Amino acid sequence: MRFAPALRILSVAALAATLALPPPARACSICRCGDPTFNALGSDVYGASRFRVAVDAERFDKEQGMFGEEEAGSESVIEDRLTASLAYTLADRAILVARLPWSTRELTPHPADHAAAGKHAESALPSTSRGLADPEVYTLVRLWSSKFGPTLGKRAWLSALGGVKTNWGENDLEEAGDRLDEHAQPGTGSTDLFGGLSGLYLITPESSVFGSVQLRRTGSNDFGYRYGNTVLANLAYERKFTSKLDGILEVNYRNAGRDRIDDDGLLDPNTGGSVYYLSPKLGFDLGHGMVARAAAQIPVRKSLNGEQKEKAVVNLGLTVVF
Repeated sequence: MRFAPALRILSVAALAATLALPPPARACSICRCGDPTFNALGSDVYGASRFRVAVDAERFDKEQGMFGEEEAGSESVIEDRLTASLAYTLADRAILVARLPWSTRELTPHPADHAAAGKHAESALPSTSRGLADPEVYTLVRLWSSKFGPTLGKRAWLSALGGVKTNWGENDLEEAGDRLDEHAQPGTGSTDLFGGLSGLYLITPESSVFGSVQLRRTGSNDFGYRYGNTVLANLAYERKFTSKLDGILEVNYRNAGRDRIDDDGLLDPNTGGSVYYLSPKLGFDLGHGMVARAAAQIPVRKSLNGEQKEKAVVNLGLTVVF
């Protein structure tokens, strides 16, 4: 079968990437996983088109234990996020990307003691927030590439990425005069720096392997909260089934530090760990420079601290090329 050699390459690469990663550390409360550039722009990130716009709708769902004085039980967070991305290509060698996310979150406490929930009824009610999450700006620069052949583009390339997640998102929303829980805020309120490497190998004109590794160093917000530093690694195999339909299978990995909840350095024991996701995705060429995308990230292996439950992430997107 034509798939066999590519699948063997993917299996070996996935094993190598897993062995090269550091041992499991911590996963933050509600982190993004996967490579947003590859997700929005596909493998042809250095295409001839100058402008590309992508819109993504995602749903995240997580449950974790509550932490603090007289706190018991757990809390669930459901986030619906809409992200607009704008990419501009410079001389077939560099890409400037800006991402603007809008978030709707619902945080629901689940007290362990139902009597306590009745005594403090307001604390057991869900909190809903809507607002601007943290915009990101970054640059992707091609460091090296090799030609595949006439009219077939680059056979392989290696790129460096660097950028900043701003603190422009909403992080001080209140309800009934009290600031909402940190995990209910649309933005983190911190400025984070991130950088990494990504690369592509074109197996045939119809199939390719993509990989990336990224480190995100987080800052503190005005309330002393700091999400854990994060390492992200991704490996994807892409196959063109027809001239209109692409199939992608990804392995996404996230490894992050425990969240620090105040300036005294107190750590939340219910944050942190490592997660592997298996992520199938389909892309369909709608014509006129538009590509529709659908993906799911399914957690398949978890090593999390304290009480945490990671659930599947669903993504629907549209990319438009100008």
